[in-house]
Amino acid sequence: MTTKTTNSLPIAIDALIARAVERAGGWIGFDRFMALALYAPGLGYYANTSAKFGHMPSSGSDFVTAPELTPMFGQALAAQVAEALQKTGTDTVWEFGAGSGALAVQLLHALDEMGRTDVRYRIVDLSGTLRERQQQALVRYADRVEWLAELPESMQGVVIGNEVLDAMPVQLLARVGGRWFERGIVRDTQGSGWTWADRETALRPPLEVPGEHDYLTEIHPQAEAFVATLADRLTKGAAFFIDYGFPEREYYHPQRHMGTVMCHRAHQADGDPLSDVGYKDITAHVNFTGIALAGQEAGLEVLGYTSQARFLLNCGLLARMEQSSTAERGTAARLVHEHEMGELFKVVGFAVGEAWEAMGFVEGDRSHTL
Repeated sequence: MTTKTTNSLPIAIDALIARAVERAGGWIGFDRFMALALYAPGLGYYANTSAKFGHMPSSGSDFVTAPELTPMFGQALAAQVAEALQKTGTDTVWEFGAGSGALAVQLLHALDEMGRTDVRYRIVDLSGTLRERQQQALVRYADRVEWLAELPESMQGVVIGNEVLDAMPVQLLARVGGRWFERGIVRDTQGSGWTWADRETALRPPLEVPGEHDYLTEIHPQAEAFVATLADRLTKGAAFFIDYGFPEREYYHPQRHMGTVMCHRAHQADGDPLSDVGYKDITAHVNFTGIALAGQEAGLEVLGYTSQARFLLNCGLLARMEQSSTAERGTAARLVHEHEMGELFKVVGFAVGEAWEAMGFVEGDRSHTL
């Protein structure tokens, strides 16, 4: 069991945020706060030593992702990766935000079974503590895996990002009394915590939100900039991003008036990112229309967009489930059941140069909804 970070964490990260707020004149946008809370070296949630990934709270973990749930996730995804490697004539997989390393292990094992023992693996991860865990998980593949702390200037291969975009800092926009504000944070009146504060802004959601009711939502300039930068540096290959979110018209639906920011700790969800800073994950749903447009405008071709359920079934998940035990089938079913991960999670694919009919989108492609 991994030990949670020491009691000095809340004091240290609070002081760090306080300095940032003071330098900024007493107010910082939520995107800056989220970046510090998640990624501040040694202190942010993804940079400290808490367990994060696991099946149960008893492990000290906060949430479970698809690769930790069942290896059949990575095995099915590997079929699409293998096809993409073949179609693009490349031999390298790039994974961003590799978590515990479980997906990397699954992909490399499945690719080996397909005869692709030549495939190299590159992990781009900001977290030094997670890198140590990944290295332990991937010890048998040590000669084929390399870690990088930042995006290289030029790259070729197939990019994978599972639950990466949702952890990129977002800006909060609030319509209050018919006027738009950017929501940020200030020190509370007691001086011992943080509270919300709005500043009027010219920023707007990409779609006009009908109605006059108060409305809170997010915009995603950092995630969109990441995709554009990736497009600029990926000279040959393809990319697949798997995350929870919606197309634009669903994302900015008038009834989604409370936004999508959510926190995760000990397998419980809450909507208060200003408490227990550094101890819990902070996420926001992905606007897949914005991601697709960012890729297209930077020169990528969209291969497809669909639900995780349809994508994995297209990639042969059902056949793998049929060959598994009843217990394994039950676990894998969580990947595709509509009330579990199957519908909320989506997959978008990109290609450098000419697109092809990628297997993951052969049936159920929803690109027309973007």
